[in-house]
Amino acid sequence: MSLQAPDGTPGPEYARAPDGTPEPEYAQAPDTGPAPASAQPSGPGQAQASPQPPAPRPDPSPQTPGSAPASAPEPAPPTPRPACVITADGAYAARLASDGTSWFPERWTLDGPEPYAVPLPGNQPEEPGTEVAPMGDGRVLIRRVVDGRHSFSLLYPTGPRTGEVPLGAVSGGELTMLPPAPGGRCAYAIAVGERSTGVWMVAGGAFGPEFLAEVPGRCSGGVWLDRAGRMLALDRSLDGGPVKTVAVDLGRGGEVTPLLQIAESSADRLVLADPDSGLLLIRSDAPSPGHDRLGWGVLGSTLPVRFPECLRLADCAVTPFAIQPGQTLMPESCAVALRIDGAAGTWLGLWRPAERQMHQLPAPQGWLAGAGLWTRDGELQLPYATESVPCGIARTSVPEPVEEPAPRTVPEPPSAARPVPLQQAPLAGLMRRAATAGTRAAPAG
Repeated sequence: MSLQAPDGTPGPEYARAPDGTPEPEYAQAPDTGPAPASAQPSGPGQAQASPQPPAPRPDPSPQTPGSAPASAPEPAPPTPRPACVITADGAYAARLASDGTSWFPERWTLDGPEPYAVPLPGNQPEEPGTEVAPMGDGRVLIRRVVDGRHSFSLLYPTGPRTGEVPLGAVSGGELTMLPPAPGGRCAYAIAVGERSTGVWMVAGGAFGPEFLAEVPGRCSGGVWLDRAGRMLALDRSLDGGPVKTVAVDLGRGGEVTPLLQIAESSADRLVLADPDSGLLLIRSDAPSPGHDRLGWGVLGSTLPVRFPECLRLADCAVTPFAIQPGQTLMPESCAVALRIDGAAGTWLGLWRPAERQMHQLPAPQGWLAGAGLWTRDGELQLPYATESVPCGIARTSVPEPVEEPAPRTVPEPPSAARPVPLQQAPLAGLMRRAATAGTRAAPAG
């Protein structure tokens, strides 16, 4: 079934190709590859771009949905952890930095004329796997594992020293920090058990870490679906079944509703979402059983999920990490930044749903890989750190598409593509109800 509004009416028909025809959801002809461009750094000093990566070749042709998979479905590759974490509004960032002998938290301020970094060392060096996250007020949340417990504190600069406010701890088990929440006042994490997953508010509560909800099944991922920090998408597996994305309403005690189901047996995960436009970036093996593909859809649209061939690179891991905000009701115009990891190293991909090509660019030297944010005007800001520029921002944008001459003959009408629909979603009317984010949205009937 398609994603519909709670009143049963279909959502607006987004995501059509520039010529007005729907983009097929299965493999298209491979792109010939655009001419590469370079990301131009700015800020104090100039970072030199790394060598241009070779253009990866497309994967072999996918299997049709009706054929048997060549092998058992593979689990999704682990999402690379970004080298630094940025608040939802782009004002602050935090990372675990090293001076060559020890590790320490570092806060970056990004909303001033020039970015600058403030080290926040503690009484002893941090462990390499320690996680940090910026808060909206400039403090830095740190998670340390002490005696099997996840201990949380807030760090802040106090002249030459670092102030620390202990928050409490969450007992043992597997715990994952979620992306910074909208507003920056609270921070969240999920604790995965054998049969259920706990959602915790680890900072921002009145009495330290607070248990908010228990979600049946084992969950991973974590994507915020609104600007209020209330609706959270998690990728869930129930009783060892295929992964499906569900929406968790933190304003209703963790009420769970289905969000994404492309096919009954497919593994469907939500990677990124933009509340302004409704653009969803999805990883699924629906079009190629046993092999994950990147696709895109629109919350509230009746059109199927599309899996552009240009986002499919052989022997490379392609991970979206930022969507251009502010493109209300224009998801096909949103610029998307992607991290590409391959044998040649790590580089950038820039893409818009309206275009059928991904621009591949070299990453600026010292890029804190996987970190970056878009401005509403379509400028991508990438944090980087080098020996000469310890805190810098490189800026780039999506190259303008090259217009191709119109064909001399009228092409045959495209054949109808087999739908790969999204499941009904509790946020199908999100764009129309942005001003009333606190109202519960029931799934469509």
